[in-house]
Amino acid sequence: MSTEILSATVRTEFGKGAARRARRAGLVPVVVYGHEGEPVHLDLPAHELFLIVRSNKNAVVTLKTADAEQLALVKDIQRHPVSRAILHVDLLAIKAGEKVQVTVPLVVVGEPTPGTVHNVEEFEIPVKAPVTAIPEGIEVDITGLEIGAVIRVSDLPVPEGVEIELDPEQDILSIQEVQEEPEEPAETTEPAEGEAPAGDEAATEAE
Repeated sequence: MSTEILSATVRTEFGKGAARRARRAGLVPVVVYGHEGEPVHLDLPAHELFLIVRSNKNAVVTLKTADAEQLALVKDIQRHPVSRAILHVDLLAIKAGEKVQVTVPLVVVGEPTPGTVHNVEEFEIPVKAPVTAIPEGIEVDITGLEIGAVIRVSDLPVPEGVEIELDPEQDILSIQEVQEEPEEPAETTEPAEGEAPAGDEAATEAE
């Protein structure tokens, strides 16, 4: 399996001050959990990490330190609320042959019949997948579907070896008729108390 390789530095300083110094140096503090071992604290290059996770929240990477390599799955990313810069990442240590539990987005393609709209019940799909074949999303094609059509879990196409961890009969998406907004009545200007309507004024002037 080919994965992105990230050069990692074992972190020996901890706390907010150490984290700030790491970020100023272009690094992101991360913690690697899993396989019954103690959590491992590392620093990873911020720009390379950003490029890897920007379009794949379930990215699998190879962490390379001075004396070891470890396969890991990105599990949680903390970002700055304004700049969206990566502040901290949790990773899960994994092995090439195992399966992992992740959520992937539902990707809707195509358009239903005119006059209809699709309503999504589940935007994220929980799956169990081999680390070598985690899908970036589950795609469903709604081209030409008519009012009343329903897509259930059992209808979703999944790659070989991937299991969806939802009830097969659960609704994922439905096609409904477009509900037109009722027209608002035209606004009328009521004459102020003691003031004649515009038409009456014209009649008075004619007299």
